[in-house]
Amino acid sequence: MKRLFSILAIACIMAFGTVNASTNAYTVEAATTAVTTSFQDETPAAADEEKSFTQEVKERFIEGGPFFMGIVLLCLILGLAIAIERIIYLNLATTNSKKLTANVEDALNSGGIEAAKEVCRNTKGPVASIFYQGLDRADEDIDAAEKAVVAYGGVQMGQLEKNVSWISLFIALAPMLGFMGTVLGMIDAFDKIEAAGDMNPSLVAGGIKVALLTTVFGLIVAIILQIFYNYIISKIDSIVNDMEDASISLMDLLVRHKK
Repeated sequence: MKRLFSILAIACIMAFGTVNASTNAYTVEAATTAVTTSFQDETPAAADEEKSFTQEVKERFIEGGPFFMGIVLLCLILGLAIAIERIIYLNLATTNSKKLTANVEDALNSGGIEAAKEVCRNTKGPVASIFYQGLDRADEDIDAAEKAVVAYGGVQMGQLEKNVSWISLFIALAPMLGFMGTVLGMIDAFDKIEAAGDMNPSLVAGGIKVALLTTVFGLIVAIILQIFYNYIISKIDSIVNDMEDASISLMDLLVRHKK
């Protein structure tokens, strides 16, 4: 949890720092462009063409309104912070299970259970932890060791999946907030039509455009987080498969060692 808060704080600082720096840079650049344009009125089209993709995104983001756009941005920041924390944790939890199994087998043959447990203590990752729990019950009987491996495997699986549900929440929440902003924007547009008593396209075009921008940004956030989510899920499945295969190998080693 401390690691999560640390990464979250770093992500927030970086995000808001980037936004502020980009805004300041855009302000200076806009002022410079305005001064240049005042002296060179004959080339306004060239100035518009020089807009970068980042500037275009910032303009659209600002047009979308601060409330819903801010919430969508917050979903992106929190989702990325959790995703980065999970990716770091899962990469650190990845173990070469075949090499670990071979080392444990060598230790069992040369030094017995205690030597094998020492190998597990010096190895990081859930596979080594499961091996240690099984070896710790090996003096009782094989059934006790197997129960310990199964129980501790469930604990390790819970650690691997920790906070992943929050990413799926932000994936669902971001487009829903965008749709809500769109619906509210459309309601505001129709209120303007009702108040004016006239179906003038210019009267509602701006409001409809702002409403649709919230949906676009909500979908972009959901797509970005979905990519990270799928990678994390595939990484968890890979580690869980290694844990299951290693557990079977451990039971075979203990059976041979008991003979």
